[in-house]
Amino acid sequence: MAAPQDVHVRICNQEIVKFDLEVKALIQDIRDCSGPLSALTELNTKVKEKFQQLRHRIQELEQSAKEQDKESEKQLLLQEVENHKKQMLRKTTKESLAQTSSAITESLMGISKMMSQQVQQSEEAMQTLVNSSRTILDANEEFKSMSGTIQLGRKLITKYNRRELTDKLLIFLALALFLATVLYIVKKRLFPFL
Repeated sequence: MAAPQDVHVRICNQEIVKFDLEVKALIQDIRDCSGPLSALTELNTKVKEKFQQLRHRIQELEQSAKEQDKESEKQLLLQEVENHKKQMLRKTTKESLAQTSSAITESLMGISKMMSQQVQQSEEAMQTLVNSSRTILDANEEFKSMSGTIQLGRKLITKYNRRELTDKLLIFLALALFLATVLYIVKKRLFPFL
């Protein structure tokens, strides 16, 4: 029957391997993640948690190694602990790279959002310019129409002025003819001999 200490060492080793695989999987998930930012943050948090659990198990294994009675088993376990620490150190570097990648992704998402807002503002400005241009063209057409109306009105006024002059001349001639007729009649009645 295995000693309780050996069982504990075996369990620690199994959990270290399990956490190691989980950290690798999470780091790969971070590499494959294309967003949103909340998903990246959640993955980073999970990686940190797994690293803490991994550190704890390695410390437990180190403590178990120090408690070993046989020096050969103690050295063997301590060597294993060192290997796990080195692997964890390499993974910590990967974690920091993943965090850097996450920060860069966050920055790029922010830039993308700003560019999207700039494009939207440009589109709105373009739409405003198109509407203004349309308004100016409409006003220009209206001015052309009004110009034609004004010219027509000027021609009509000129025509009415001529007509008024003609009418005055005709009235004057009619009045002169009337007066001449009245004078002729008065002359023939009053002075028939003349």
